Amino acid sequence: MSVEKVISEWKKQVYKPVYWLEGEEEYFIDKVLHYAEHSILSESEASFNLSVFYGRDANWADVMNACRRYPMFSERQVVLLKEAQFMRDIDKLEPYVESPLSSTILVIGYKDKKVDGRTRFAKVLKEKGVMITTKKMYDNQLPDWTQEMVASKGLTITPKAVALLVDHIGNDLSRIEKEIDKITVNLGTRTSINEDDIENFVGVSKEFNVFELQSALGAKDLPKAIRIIQYFEANPKAAPIQLILPSLYGFFSKVFMIFGAGNQDEKAIASAIGVHPFFMKDYMRAAKVYDYAGVEKVLLLLHQYNLKSIGIGNAGAGDGALMKEMVMKMML
Repeated sequence: MSVEKVISEWKKQVYKPVYWLEGEEEYFIDKVLHYAEHSILSESEASFNLSVFYGRDANWADVMNACRRYPMFSERQVVLLKEAQFMRDIDKLEPYVESPLSSTILVIGYKDKKVDGRTRFAKVLKEKGVMITTKKMYDNQLPDWTQEMVASKGLTITPKAVALLVDHIGNDLSRIEKEIDKITVNLGTRTSINEDDIENFVGVSKEFNVFELQSALGAKDLPKAIRIIQYFEANPKAAPIQLILPSLYGFFSKVFMIFGAGNQDEKAIASAIGVHPFFMKDYMRAAKVYDYAGVEKVLLLLHQYNLKSIGIGNAGAGDGALMKEMVMKMML
């Protein structure tokens, strides 16, 4: 069962007695726990029927006793166990999971780990409860996820604004949502988010960012690339080299894939290499400007300068000097 389906069922007041949330993506675990804590019970019901435990401090027996209580002035009670990965002897909850109370909703957040599937505890959880295993979202899934999240708020967002936001924040779903919420508050009567909003409310320059740098490199526009690097040099926090190089490597890796795509149309190639069709012109232009050997050379340079950025084969050049040197070699 997915996180979205769990919350959808809860909105319809369809509940199971035990929910186990595990895995790498904390955002989805926190989303379910937050809904369980703030939306299943009314405020008056929660004062008597909401129990919240933290794995580092809680005792398994206390959690079990709380689960076995009956609700007061309500049809159900909610028991939350957060940070359950830190609880000792968590498998001792097995007898309760085996035979839970229908009036108790137990929600357990087990972050960054998975329960050992070979244990009896895991088998009981799977049989008697709802188990959700979350996975870290791949970087190429972030733009679509961001657009869907914006749409869920009744808004739209331009592809370039998505690219600016995702490139700036990276794989941090909670922060992406917080920034979108901040922008939403400042939109006024508008319902569409554009790159100006990202610049004004998130603090990402729409002219001097990694996205614009890769566009300049893809077009072999050396003056523009140098201007952007000089901005980064003057504003080190805007785009550290450790974030720039992987982003550029990702861009040119996809350009490299174009050469193996055959004679498909642009839309089919975009789908094959995992790029939004809106941005395909940048990738197609780079493939034409550099050709196969040129892109291969760029990828090798990115690897070399990634090593230099961590001190391997670097005589002491700063990040800005390394970037300028690399860009010059790319375009020769």
